[in-house]
Amino acid sequence: MQLGFIGFGEAAFELSAGLKQQGLEHIVAYDPMWNHPTYGSLVQNRAQTAQVELFRSAEEVVQRVNVLIVAVPADKAFEVSDSIKSHLKSDCVYIDVSASSPETKRKISEHIKEKGISFVDAAMMGPLPVYKHQVPILASGTGTDTFIQLMSVFGMQITKVSENPGDASAVKLIRSIFMKGMPALLIEMLEAAHEFNVDDMVINSISETMNGKTFEQTMNRLVTGTSIHALRRAIELEGSIEMLESSNLNATMSRAIKDKLKQISEHNLKEKFAGKTPESWLEVIQAIHHQTENILSLKK
Repeated sequence: MQLGFIGFGEAAFELSAGLKQQGLEHIVAYDPMWNHPTYGSLVQNRAQTAQVELFRSAEEVVQRVNVLIVAVPADKAFEVSDSIKSHLKSDCVYIDVSASSPETKRKISEHIKEKGISFVDAAMMGPLPVYKHQVPILASGTGTDTFIQLMSVFGMQITKVSENPGDASAVKLIRSIFMKGMPALLIEMLEAAHEFNVDDMVINSISETMNGKTFEQTMNRLVTGTSIHALRRAIELEGSIEMLESSNLNATMSRAIKDKLKQISEHNLKEKFAGKTPESWLEVIQAIHHQTENILSLKK
């Protein structure tokens, strides 16, 4: 097996360094910034540190490898696939670890499939400086089984999602809604708690509510309860927003939540469930989906 990287930023550097420690002898790479007046030295120093052979063109890398990891910015992912397509070998496994959308991953897969090349949509789910090559990776696409077979012997932690390119990225991006949204919400809450000098009381109160059950149990309770009480909770949030704004505190998250609750209430879930809290979050999501489909069909 011959491994190569297109793009040699932090991701490629950390993966390479870890794989080298596991005995993968020869790794090659290309980065368009290799001779940049500002960033070129960083790219070259990383390659030297990881003992990776750095080439001056993507074509040189592609022609030498049968496992290609493309680690470029999301907005460059398809452009890169198009520029190197004609140089790819038919037995190559093409692994895209960019943060591109599921649609872009599917587009790349279709684009290179014309040459019979296997594609892997790979989503890295942890900090690379901590995990290096053992960062948890979700993978989907036609080349996933081969990717796992070739790289697990070097300690890579790859979990197959499906044969469908885009599925792995969908998991990561959907997870990001929560993982990036929660800190923003917490900061808005903590700014208010600190402003009103009630930090400890607010944190302790929320802790008592959240710590008593598992995440899934808490999620289920919050979602099912909101299906019945969305409108009331939206109205109650107006008081919170007024409090924040009167204290010159940013209320972006609170306003967005109020709008979302009002939108949920427009699905008339309280009426659908006859005022009784449903058992599962899935019932709520399915009901919203059904109502949305009905609305769209009426507009046609």
